[in-house]
Order: sequence, then structure tokens, then C-alpha cells
Amino acid sequence: MLTRIRNAIAANHPRVDIPGSKLKLEVARILKEEGYINSFTTKGEGPKYAIRVFLRYDSKGLPSITHLARVSKPGRRVYVGSKDIPKVLGGYGINIVSTSRGLMSDKRARSENVGGEILAEVY
Repeated sequence: MLTRIRNAIAANHPRVDIPGSKLKLEVARILKEEGYINSFTTKGEGPKYAIRVFLRYDSKGLPSITHLARVSKPGRRVYVGSKDIPKVLGGYGINIVSTSRGLMSDKRARSENVGGEILAEVY
């Protein structure tokens, strides 16, 4: 999902379609809440559905997402406690954290005092 969004931004596409899953829907929801994408919708029914993500650009055509990277990888998982969640660019970016209470941004995880696995960083 992250690579498809990065590639769509590099090609200046207004939207990108991604094969659907519950985890990807939650990541899209967080990106929407934090203002990195305009919106997202689901397309199709049943187990083979797609998520259509509408990307956000400013008036000059620059994307709102300049960096989107996976932090925790299958070979090296990154787990942190609520006090140890790092800030991205001094608070200008976000980490997407998978907690026992679901996926949330690093700011919300700190406020709810829960830690977990850092999935991605966005700025």
C-alpha cells in the first residue's frame, strides 16, 4: 500500500487503487484524519474489494506526503512503549502505531498511554 501511494505521488496521479484489507482501511483512515490524503472510498463487494485513495496536493501541485516509509519490517519488528514513541520531524510528521486498541497515530497512542508496533512514518 505504501509503495503504491509513493508511486502515485511520484507520477502526480490524483488517485490510486489499492487491494483492500482491514489493515489498509485503517491506515487510510489515519492518513485522512491527519490530513495527508483528501479522502478514500471502497470499490467492489465481498473479499475482492479495492480502496480508492484520493491524494492531496497544494495549489502549486506539491504533494502533502513527502515521505512515506515502513518502519517495522518482517525481518526487524520495532516495538515501543507509550513513553518511547519517537516524534517524527519534531512533531510535524506522524508514526502509525499498531496497538492492542487498534491502529492509531503516535499522538493518539501517547495520549491514551498505549505502546505497540510502529508500522510506518509519514511526513
